[in-house]
Amino acid sequence: MQYVKLGSTGLDVSRICLGCMSYGVPDRGDHAWTLDEQASRPLIRQALDAGITFFDTANVYSDGTSEEIVGRALADFARRDEIVLATKVHNRMRPGPNGGGLSRKAILTEIDHSLTRLGTDYVDLYQIHRYDAETPIEETMEALHDVVKAGKARYIGASSMYAWQFSKAQYTAREHGWTRFVSMQNHYNLVYREEEREMLPLCVDQGVGVLPWSPLARGRLTRDWDTTTGRGGSDLGLFFYPDGDRTIVDAVARIAGRRDVPRAQIAMAWLLHQSPVTAPIVGATKPHHIDDAVAAVDLDLTDKEIEELAQPYTPHPVSGH
Repeated sequence: MQYVKLGSTGLDVSRICLGCMSYGVPDRGDHAWTLDEQASRPLIRQALDAGITFFDTANVYSDGTSEEIVGRALADFARRDEIVLATKVHNRMRPGPNGGGLSRKAILTEIDHSLTRLGTDYVDLYQIHRYDAETPIEETMEALHDVVKAGKARYIGASSMYAWQFSKAQYTAREHGWTRFVSMQNHYNLVYREEEREMLPLCVDQGVGVLPWSPLARGRLTRDWDTTTGRGGSDLGLFFYPDGDRTIVDAVARIAGRRDVPRAQIAMAWLLHQSPVTAPIVGATKPHHIDDAVAAVDLDLTDKEIEELAQPYTPHPVSGH
């Protein structure tokens, strides 16, 4: 495993982050494919054994049970000081007023709930899951600053939004002397590259680490175009990959065949070759998902292969915000 700094911070993270949305009580939330605690723990242990020290979850995943499962597993398998633990806040956790969003009340309430579920005094990275247009950005950024100053989070990060929204948040924090975001967790992969237009250049300019989610496009990059899965069908409302993307998937298959490696390694290696990227967030429900992600870290693609993978791309509608 390789380790790099997160953006312009001094924080070392593994080049692969284990995304933990797949771990939780299956009947809590809307993810029928979620693995229960017994099935999740061996994968978390495997990730640690492979040198992965970076783990990402969220309060909303499986109604909080992802945080509980991940917290217990890491307490049993790892030293707290040696791992980087991230969670998120924004999405609705309960019905009624103040059950979601990024108000001061919501943030200060949810960080305490997350810490309780995770069984820790602090998280290393506390991220806003989405932008909250109904709350003044000053209120959100000051509340996050107070979370950091209270010792409940070491750093703060953001996730999918427009570049102007991220810029507004950063400059609001700087104007007031508040803690700024050190990372951006966004939708980015071989078949969705709209982030290259504005968000990624902004992150490079501002020294912000990039943590792509869905690095394999919900598995579309790892199998034949017409193959369907249960999870893929459940995600159709959020993600749209047009038929033109078939040419990219075919390119992944060709290069994987020439290299005699799984397609997942090629698609992940392409992402790791993109200079703004710090650590892709990999969801793993089978042992080979972790094996392929780790192997991709040391897989060097040629310039010709990178061009072959990138050339077929066509513009897409914005998705994932």
